[in-house]
Amino acid sequence: MGFLSHSVSVTALAGAMLLAAPAVAQQAAPGDSDAATQRAAAIASEPVETPAATGEVVVTGSRIQRPNVASAAPITSVTAQDIRAQAPLNVEEVLNRLPQVAPDSQQNYQDSDGRQRIKLRSLGFERTLVLIDGKRLGTQNGQDTGIIPPSLLERVDVLTGGASSVYGSDAVAGVVNFILRPSFDGIRLDANYSFYNHQNKGTTAGDAARGAGVTPVRGLTNDGGRSDLTLTAGKKLFDDKLSLMGFVNYRQANFVPYNARSTSACEVQQPVADGPLSCTTTTYAPGGYVRPAVTGGPEYINNPDGTRSFVPFGQSNAAFDRRGYPLQRDMERVNAGGFATLTLAPEAELYGSAIWFKDTSYNRYPTRVLNSGTYGSAPYQVNCDNPFLSGSQAAALCGAATGTSALAPIDVGYRFDNLPYTFDEYVNRGIRATAGIRGKVGTAWTYDVGGVFARNQQDVAFGDIPDVTRVNNSLNVVNVNGTPTCASVVNGTDPNCIPFDAFSAGNDGSVMSYLLAGNRARTRGVGTLWDVTANMTGDLGDYGVTSPFANDGVAIALGAEYRKDSYRSTANGAYRALYSGTDFDASQDVWESNIEVQAPLVQEKPFAHLLQANGGYRVSKYSSSPDTFSTWKLEGLWAPVRDLTLRASFNKAQRAPTVIEIRQATNIGFSRQGGARGDFCAPTRNADGSLGAPVASLDVCRATGLSDALYGTPTLLCPDNSCTIRSGGFNADPETAYTQTYGFVARPRFVPGLTFSVDYYRIKIDNSLGYNDDNYYLDGCLRSGGDPFFCSGIVRDASGTLYAAAGSNPTSGFIRAGTTNYYRSIARGLDFQAQYTLDAGGAGRFDWGFTGSLTTFAGGQDSPIQPERNCAGYYGNGCGQLIPKWSHGLRTTWTSVDKAFNASLNWRHVGSLTNANNSGDAAIGGTPDREQATYYRIGAQDYFDLALTFNVTQQVALRLIANNLLDRVAPFVPNSYNISLARNNTIPQRYDPLGRQIVVGATVNF
Repeated sequence: MGFLSHSVSVTALAGAMLLAAPAVAQQAAPGDSDAATQRAAAIASEPVETPAATGEVVVTGSRIQRPNVASAAPITSVTAQDIRAQAPLNVEEVLNRLPQVAPDSQQNYQDSDGRQRIKLRSLGFERTLVLIDGKRLGTQNGQDTGIIPPSLLERVDVLTGGASSVYGSDAVAGVVNFILRPSFDGIRLDANYSFYNHQNKGTTAGDAARGAGVTPVRGLTNDGGRSDLTLTAGKKLFDDKLSLMGFVNYRQANFVPYNARSTSACEVQQPVADGPLSCTTTTYAPGGYVRPAVTGGPEYINNPDGTRSFVPFGQSNAAFDRRGYPLQRDMERVNAGGFATLTLAPEAELYGSAIWFKDTSYNRYPTRVLNSGTYGSAPYQVNCDNPFLSGSQAAALCGAATGTSALAPIDVGYRFDNLPYTFDEYVNRGIRATAGIRGKVGTAWTYDVGGVFARNQQDVAFGDIPDVTRVNNSLNVVNVNGTPTCASVVNGTDPNCIPFDAFSAGNDGSVMSYLLAGNRARTRGVGTLWDVTANMTGDLGDYGVTSPFANDGVAIALGAEYRKDSYRSTANGAYRALYSGTDFDASQDVWESNIEVQAPLVQEKPFAHLLQANGGYRVSKYSSSPDTFSTWKLEGLWAPVRDLTLRASFNKAQRAPTVIEIRQATNIGFSRQGGARGDFCAPTRNADGSLGAPVASLDVCRATGLSDALYGTPTLLCPDNSCTIRSGGFNADPETAYTQTYGFVARPRFVPGLTFSVDYYRIKIDNSLGYNDDNYYLDGCLRSGGDPFFCSGIVRDASGTLYAAAGSNPTSGFIRAGTTNYYRSIARGLDFQAQYTLDAGGAGRFDWGFTGSLTTFAGGQDSPIQPERNCAGYYGNGCGQLIPKWSHGLRTTWTSVDKAFNASLNWRHVGSLTNANNSGDAAIGGTPDREQATYYRIGAQDYFDLALTFNVTQQVALRLIANNLLDRVAPFVPNSYNISLARNNTIPQRYDPLGRQIVVGATVNF
């Protein structure tokens, strides 16, 4: 199977190099420009001309605007026609198909906040600069590309490789530039409606569910409807000197639950490597989960037969409540905006724009009384003469205190199936406005002075959460004349208390009206950007500054920029009670200036059709850093003949931390995660309750500062296996990145219509900034055998323990976590692009398009004495980016002679992924003792998408699209939450968890 997958990939690459190119578009719908021309220019690294009012050229990767300029950095373009062929609801769906982008899917997993962010080379959104028409989208922390309606896009340019000297220090991994439709005259309606059409069959997840007493769905399912409607109106006035355009966009998606697919009938885990599969159990059971709050104590479920007795908690009586979680979230989004340009003279054009959006999405949870661990380490309390307790129940919970008014510590988890689900609500809204003036000065110079204001706000309201004080009041119940009554009612401290019968199955849930009391935890984050830029470009050839061997003169760009990034975070009392933390308001100011030069050295000479050198330099001063730092680029192009261009680019960038990274690094906070963070030097607890040997060796424990005398002693046991975690207290210094790209572009004259390119990239980030949780230090210290770099994050107190007193601000007794600089991040690989257009005369026209990426290294080095960690093609053990070694897209489009119809077939190939335990590389945990025999590999996946377009008239185009045409089932991945933060037994960011999608769409010009 592996050989076949590899052979298919190689064949695809070879075929593309011979007769293909990046995703060629379908035939243009009414009003669209020619896609093939745009894409060929992009591959050939020449600018794509946008017909704006002044006829300026929009070039991604350079501030210099001149005809036929060549870029030394590879650029991938996705045109409006490509986008229409996909019928995306969100721009992230467009970018997910590009192999250079780490895919995301904010609507398909629970731990998402709905914001769409872009991560080139899987290096994080903080290192990817996002632009709209060459200007910043917004602040790095608050940005949300959901503000961009896909129907308004002219194209998307993706520049991979460093571009910091041109755009700013945060363009370490590259730039994504969304080019919007510049102007429009008339009225246009774009509409798409889609739904999923999936055949549920027998699956591994379904078998596991059936073994747990859960019946998976079978048969054909149609669900998940999505709508996208855009109305655009524009008008040109005063001999086209004034151009006005506005739009309104509405998008929505319907909820799809896990249990609508046999692949997610329950959350499947494999607790022990190569062990049996099982459905994840939850203590939030309709029968009511009860446990005496003692370490290792028994766990009970109220007997479902109605008797007040306990039965042991286990898979047979646990509730698999995640079946109702969202496989596709409810989502609704409204966009509106306008654009205007006014040409006063060739020397002056005024421009401005504004886009507003509001996006609301939901996560669903069963209505329930939460376990006491949600509120900290203190258990609930029940009085031992509670009238709801039978004698046997009281004895199990209270022992000798049964029948007395003594309070016994317990834990309770109770789910109310007869009540509606509760919702976490995520509301993202934002506005982005631009204004400026641009024009020409004489024949040599152009200028652009303008600014961007962007504000993104996120409001999160977590589902109604019971108040811990009220839960304890409702569990302290006495008998008053035969009526169970809260003790707080009797003594007058809480006259509204309603007793909670947590000790019988089938509670009607009326107590929730008291426990909740509208106590929703709410938080708000607001990111704001003010950005003012002044840029001037000139052709010094007008002044005679031209190489004696070249036709074109030296071009230059000069720029200055001021930015202010701000982020404000607030929360209400209910949120602080649950998650602690404090409100904050952080900002930083940035002053930058830059210069860029393009110097053609030789043109149209033997063995030098073009020889050109480019350079750029930027100086940056951040208010958060005492030092000024610089970035630069050096580039070269050599075309020995017109058919072949060789190119190379070298970039150095220093990225200052964002305001959030500074906050995460410096702010100190403490937390505990019940049952999740034990001390690896403490004794382990065996199934029978006895104590065994520690996980870590004596040498490793010495490296954490532990004395030999305490090694393996019960003193080190953290209560409830919940050691203290301290986040923050680090420095956050700028990181330094070096990016190199080498490649070539070929357009052989002997094969008309063929263009292809190959580029090698190499990115190294020193002093890399990133967030490391407590497991980073625990696992790193353990795996490395005591490396001080990791073990220094385990800070013991004088008694050797890792459990600091609650409410204190300790200087020891914790495991560290937070944002800081670590040693090095590395990314290496090759990108391939190609296009071939064949005019078949009476048979119409064929277009082939290809883009592929071979990742040879994705990872880094944690410390100077640790080996490099290469996660390309692997997952698990800290390899969280899920990057296959090879992936590609190949689109074939046929257009009829009269251009009234076309058919476009796209092939998406996602390479295989292997569990890092089976990598054979000890640096990522691939040691013989960890090797797995089952469920250690995700095979290569192939998806096919078909788009049919009917240009009915000059004004009307109809579309019929089937994405995932063959209804390919997403690969099964047990323990998926540990891999992708999704509980649906796959990786929804990388694969399609919902099956075939059918789309009907139309574009109408009035």
